[in-house]
Amino acid sequence: MRIIAVLLSVLSIVGCSNPLSIRTQIDIEAPVEQVFSTLLDFENYPDWNPYHKSVVGKPQVGAALEVTIQRPDGQIVEVPAVHIMRLRENTEIAWGGGIKGVFYGEHVFELQKLNGNMTRLKHNEAFEGIFIGFADLPTDVLTQGYEEMNEALKKYLEGK
Repeated sequence: MRIIAVLLSVLSIVGCSNPLSIRTQIDIEAPVEQVFSTLLDFENYPDWNPYHKSVVGKPQVGAALEVTIQRPDGQIVEVPAVHIMRLRENTEIAWGGGIKGVFYGEHVFELQKLNGNMTRLKHNEAFEGIFIGFADLPTDVLTQGYEEMNEALKKYLEGK
């Protein structure tokens, strides 16, 4: 038990517990209700979403999701043990999982109604835990992927 405590202490000193976050946003000329329903329509993600290639599961709090992403660098990643954490009608969708303090991630879509039919999408993710430093999470690549997804959503909804 003492060895585990020492190992965890060393890992946190090495800097593996530094949180990592990705923050993106885009304004979309579409009603907030349409943006929200499109983000929850996992079945149709392959029609427009270049980043989330597949999201399988029910859009309800607590539901497990199978998420497959394709990063801009070409790497395909099966995201493990994800579930819907929060759903606030026309305001927020959050999914993620893990063990807080060890490896934990939270992916959030926040929606804000602007003037007229404009919606601001804030598309963010935060990772934390002592093993974050060992994960393949290149911030620049992930940010590019989120921005590409945001642009694709904008184009998809504004073209309707």
